[in-house]
Amino acid sequence: MKAPEVDAVTIDAHGTLVTLVDPVPELRAALAAHGVEHDREIVLRGFRVEVAHYTMHSALGHDEEGLARLQEDCARVFLEAIGVELDAAEFAPAYAGAMHFEPVPGAVEALERLRSLGLELAVVANWDLTLRRLLEEIALADHFRAIVHAAAKPAPDGLLRALAELGVEPSRALHIGDDEVDELAARAAGMSFAPAPLAQAVATLA
Repeated sequence: MKAPEVDAVTIDAHGTLVTLVDPVPELRAALAAHGVEHDREIVLRGFRVEVAHYTMHSALGHDEEGLARLQEDCARVFLEAIGVELDAAEFAPAYAGAMHFEPVPGAVEALERLRSLGLELAVVANWDLTLRRLLEEIALADHFRAIVHAAAKPAPDGLLRALAELGVEPSRALHIGDDEVDELAARAAGMSFAPAPLAQAVATLA
């Protein structure tokens, strides 16, 4: 698709719009504060186990109550994976607090380019309730008229909710993402799809 054929662009979050800053140093520090010393590889391995759990259960954090349960569950999965007996509820704030994100290279410029073309923008992600908060923290939220978390991709529901909020028909919309679930969701919603990197996808569109 080219810009004249598009009224809106929806964008995936992790891996497309934002990337995770290495959480291992902060996780090691949090463990040390509880008297636990572990080397980097053990903590990294535990984190990867937790990521797989989070990926499958992120939609459970769609509201504040669910988010608290999800964060406690993720902390428990991490602690069990590294063989540490700490109270998961007590450790959960430190675990969640170790997760920091930053825009992918070229993201800000790509968003500015899309807005200069007069396009409506939305983020649609399989993420928990903290998505809007995160985008505000890294000064990206103001680029978007809709932010949809718990999108349940590859189901099209989240994308369709975003387009309804934007007032744009799927045939006039493009979704950009870095995963097969993004492409499957876009096709199911009747949208076009472009693979990440975001900057390259926008350059092709423009």
